[in-house]
Amino acid sequence: MKSSLKKLKKKDWKPVVRRALKEDLGKNGDVTGSAIFSSKEKAVFTLFAKDDGVLCGIDAFAGTFAELSKKCSVDAYFSDGAVLAKGTVVARVRGPVAAILAGERTALNLVSHLSGIATKTAEFASASGGKPVVLDTRKTLPGLRVLQKYAVATGGGSNHRMGLFDMVLIKDNHIDAAGGIANAVNKVRARWGNRFKIEVETRNLDEVREALSMKVDRIMLDNMTNEQMAEAVSIIAGRAETEASGNMTIERLRSLARSGIDFVSFGELTHTVRAFDFSLKEESVG
Repeated sequence: MKSSLKKLKKKDWKPVVRRALKEDLGKNGDVTGSAIFSSKEKAVFTLFAKDDGVLCGIDAFAGTFAELSKKCSVDAYFSDGAVLAKGTVVARVRGPVAAILAGERTALNLVSHLSGIATKTAEFASASGGKPVVLDTRKTLPGLRVLQKYAVATGGGSNHRMGLFDMVLIKDNHIDAAGGIANAVNKVRARWGNRFKIEVETRNLDEVREALSMKVDRIMLDNMTNEQMAEAVSIIAGRAETEASGNMTIERLRSLARSGIDFVSFGELTHTVRAFDFSLKEESVG
């Protein structure tokens, strides 16, 4: 229903980098590095992978140093999506020592977080074998949604809606406040016609039948057992896409594939992620 973010533009990550640097440097800049190193002292730093996994965020990593000094340059040896082994030399940063050290934490924070998401997503996508399709959610860090969803796509997952603006998802609170699925769907169609795809969250098989009768595009099966979802898929019989959500785990993916579910969404791909471990160390001076 939604395409995945396969490429990032500079406008996607540059404001994030600038905000992060402003947060870290404040009005005084790096008071430690600027006191110890002159602007003329240069060095080469090497970025090493200390984990096995999937690289993501290398452009934001490089762009961080470019924001601090035009004399900084980054040689990246891998692109986003590359599979890294522990010990791999990923990139080299050249330029003024003070500028490199001022940007080190911001650059590492971004590439570590995004690579962590991509790596975790790759594990889930591998477990699913391509069916069901692994989706993300809107459970993202404020201001980082585009980057986080890009990392999911980089790891082999797919993106659900980007926000509230690009797809209709009628959830339980909408349904309860509107007086039922039919009322909610009718109001959406009265307002938007066929402009947006419509997904409806269902909590039981009666709601599945009601959503199906409204000819919606996708039916979410929320917090159902595998047996309930298999029955729901049988009822739907291909007349709408199906998505499993709520208490989903990587261990359930293969069994869900057997039930015929089309999509499974995981909030943990973006909200519960271990940072990928990188190290940026000085290689030489000169």
